[in-house]
Amino acid sequence: MKIEDYRLTDFLPTTKKELELRGWDNVDVVLFSGDAYVDHPSFGAAVIGRTLEAAGYRVAIVPQPDWHGDYRDFKKMGRPRLFFGISPGCMDSMVNKYTAARRLRSEDAYSPDGRHDLRPEYPTIVYSKILKQLYPDVPIVLGGIEASLRRVTHYDYWQDRLRPCILCDAGADIIVYGMGEKPILEVARRLSENIKAKSEKLASLKDIPQTVYLDAHFSPLSTDIVLHSHEECLSDKRAQAENFRHVEEQSNMMHASRIVQAVGSKFVVVNPPYPPMTTEELDASFDLPYTRQPHPKYKGKRIPAYEMIKHSVNIHRGCFGGCAFCTISAHQGKFITCRSKESILKEVKQVIDMPDFKGYLSDLGGPSANMYGMHGRNINACEKCRRPSCIHPQICPNLDTSHARLLDIYHAVDALPGIKKSFIGSGVRYDLLLYHSKDDAANQAAREYTRELITRHVSGRLKVAPEHTSDRVLRLMRKPSFQQFFDFKRIFDRICREEHLNQQIIPYFISSHPGCHEEDMAQLADITRKLGFKLEQVQDFTPTPMTVSTETWYTGYDPYTLEPVFSAKTPREKEAQRQYFFWYKAPNEPQKPNKPYESHKPHKSHKPYDNHRTDHCPEKPDKEKRGRNRRH
Repeated sequence: MKIEDYRLTDFLPTTKKELELRGWDNVDVVLFSGDAYVDHPSFGAAVIGRTLEAAGYRVAIVPQPDWHGDYRDFKKMGRPRLFFGISPGCMDSMVNKYTAARRLRSEDAYSPDGRHDLRPEYPTIVYSKILKQLYPDVPIVLGGIEASLRRVTHYDYWQDRLRPCILCDAGADIIVYGMGEKPILEVARRLSENIKAKSEKLASLKDIPQTVYLDAHFSPLSTDIVLHSHEECLSDKRAQAENFRHVEEQSNMMHASRIVQAVGSKFVVVNPPYPPMTTEELDASFDLPYTRQPHPKYKGKRIPAYEMIKHSVNIHRGCFGGCAFCTISAHQGKFITCRSKESILKEVKQVIDMPDFKGYLSDLGGPSANMYGMHGRNINACEKCRRPSCIHPQICPNLDTSHARLLDIYHAVDALPGIKKSFIGSGVRYDLLLYHSKDDAANQAAREYTRELITRHVSGRLKVAPEHTSDRVLRLMRKPSFQQFFDFKRIFDRICREEHLNQQIIPYFISSHPGCHEEDMAQLADITRKLGFKLEQVQDFTPTPMTVSTETWYTGYDPYTLEPVFSAKTPREKEAQRQYFFWYKAPNEPQKPNKPYESHKPHKSHKPYDNHRTDHCPEKPDKEKRGRNRRH
């Protein structure tokens, strides 16, 4: 359908007038978003709003409120019956605004016409403080990737210091971390019950899974994991490194423990997450009545992130790769939840019906394109597992790596009338394609998938991410040996010759990652030069909250071994490493600016909502840019 075919009441209301069109004189929940309002399952605020709406709550959304002047945008919806929700955006606001060199970006991909002045730095904190000033008695619930990844003491690269749990700075009441459909419904239900019972509004929220709160009178139990206090971490970087291992392990366990950290006279309490969503639950989230369009208020304006993903479909959630610089698993978890074939086909048909669709699906993917349908064979083993990655340092023998279920999805989509070609724009894990398991059927499916991917789903350039050539650096990145890239490239080149295809493989690399020395970059330049690559898809490492790489970079210790690790930190050291990417350029030739490679950059497959993609790892949209995370 064209945007003109929709009525204002087909969207969540954004103004008082739109409330009146629905016949409402009040609402239960008001959501404030740092992004433009796009009613699409890739955008976290839309997902949370539609989830609450489906449960019977009246929900309004205020996208990109003006935080200057008289705060009229924060007043226009009035006082909600239950709570204010704050989602600063699908990307971390600081990653969104600044490059690795702390330079202001020229475009905000989640704003109309790419304007970069429509959200403040740290909107979670700015919005929350304004709302507490205006409505001190109304609960404030924080969500989205910015709050989710700042739930305990964390290093802030842009301020160059440790910061406590973001609740301490924001003054809000509770954080919903990770993918928030289930916890936000429980928060709404409990608050509604408390109002009916005329009890204290926040009294019953403290045991809701996947939430974080502050408590001045908390007594940890023997089953809790008690971290080093915020004050200890300020004085001892090793304590911060030790903390992070617990945080990452518990974020990726099926049955996690509660985490507690003292901050001043209070305790930060991190309740364990909900179990991974079922296929039925994930289908229900994607099948909500999204218009899949930007709100009519943006008519005539381009929202870059939406343009990137509007003809793509996300088919699963979660990533078990555990890359050290990526936040997808910290936000979505490592266990894969797949949408059903029926749900996927239903959304693809909606894309086909879009008036500007020409038959080419830009991406049929997820946080990692080829993890669909993969899981542990022995679930009991998975329930006890603490590994943050199922494929590093080796692929777990319990992992079912069959690509057969994914091939079935591809075949079903490609058979639909109206589909000329479906591309796979998400990152592909070639180590899964090269893996030889004891299951001959899985090995055969991997060979079939590899050939089909290269011959039918590549738009001329297949983008993969070896990240580096040094095996020592790759181990710290939790990436496979560069030898596997050699092996995959040989297969890619052979299939292209056999099928008479003129296609390229485009590798991505990172400089200045912890453990990387200048001689490692010299080796990278030499190897890639001999392979015939002139690198453009490169990025200087950017420390972002809640990744192993960031904790290693800041503390100087590997959080798992506590061994010292070197990191290039000064501008001179970092520039010296980055220059090796451009060995083929004259010394004074201007270089293209770094493309965003941050963990939260939106990728056309991870969908901004996966970050709540995520945001992963989930990553600024541009056809030559990839993402790391997507949604709430």
